[in-house]
Amino acid sequence: MNRATSAAAPPGGTAGTVHHPWEPAALVDPPAPTGLDRAPDPLAGRLGACLVRMRRGLEQDYRDSIKAHRYRFLGLERCRLTHLLIELGVRASGLSARGRRNATTLALVERTVPIAALPGPFDGLRILHLSDLHLDLDAAILQAIIARVRPLSYDLCVLTGDYCASATGPCEPALAALAQLRPHLHGPVYAVMGNNDSIEMVPPIEALGIRLLINESLPIERDGERIFLAGIDDPNRYRTHNLEAAAAAIPPDTPAILLAHAPEPFRAAASLGFALMLCGHTHGGQICLPGGFALISHSRAPQCVRAGAWRWRQMQGYTSRGAGSSIIAARFNCPPEVTIHCLRRAAAADESLTTALLSVRTTAIEE
Repeated sequence: MNRATSAAAPPGGTAGTVHHPWEPAALVDPPAPTGLDRAPDPLAGRLGACLVRMRRGLEQDYRDSIKAHRYRFLGLERCRLTHLLIELGVRASGLSARGRRNATTLALVERTVPIAALPGPFDGLRILHLSDLHLDLDAAILQAIIARVRPLSYDLCVLTGDYCASATGPCEPALAALAQLRPHLHGPVYAVMGNNDSIEMVPPIEALGIRLLINESLPIERDGERIFLAGIDDPNRYRTHNLEAAAAAIPPDTPAILLAHAPEPFRAAASLGFALMLCGHTHGGQICLPGGFALISHSRAPQCVRAGAWRWRQMQGYTSRGAGSSIIAARFNCPPEVTIHCLRRAAAADESLTTALLSVRTTAIEE
């Protein structure tokens, strides 16, 4: 599945002889099939024709922009020269082996999330959260992730995007690596797409038994009670997320968890009443100064929500440092992580105390 050729004319043919379902019919001979004659697009049926057309177009625009600016110094993902400079810098520092060792040593973060309206049957629910796997970057990182998650105990798993190491290469290596990881994730697995992931990956990912949530939600039921899990499309590069659609089927006053690749829409998510937002994208900086000061985050969100636990109004949030690495298999002062969030039913008084304790951080976000 080479995403770069998904919208191009077929090899050996012309643009007028074969048409993809999302392309307008060309006025050439032989005539293009009419809308009634075209084979249905399974992605359009799954996600809606408008979203699929928009996502495909934006992905192609991004690939074209990379080609157009190949020799310009425009940032980490837009210039291979920059990637090379980063790798050479790490090697020249003599820290390459240490950085790689750091990248394959995953921390386990276990945290408690108090939710006042949490139904009793969900008290103690454990959620394994993996983000930014970048599975095709380095085989050693994939094996380290498998070894870290295999013995863990949890009730369900969520993945918050970026299965691919790059938005411009083929998808098959990342999908093959995800197929290796999937047998080691037990229980239901839910996921969202990241800015490095192509919309064409949806069918093969779901064929692995991973339920993608793309601007939609579903109930999770236990002993006659339920909470909701929602997910949005990439809010960072393509900005094809739709929080209104994701929240549309969630009843008022029902606890709901939002999965997003990046933290940017946290204010809107809180306004919609989500109790918890889980995201990633930033890698916590990946290569940081001592003390964890991130040099780069690739996020428009405030610093306070770029790594770890945070809160905005009544909504709690967590931005994972990611399990994988980007550009180079190295980390400094920012260990990769897998996270287990344990939901706990909290009394209103406990929730108020938590709000008070986090008021300083909330003020910082507002600034």
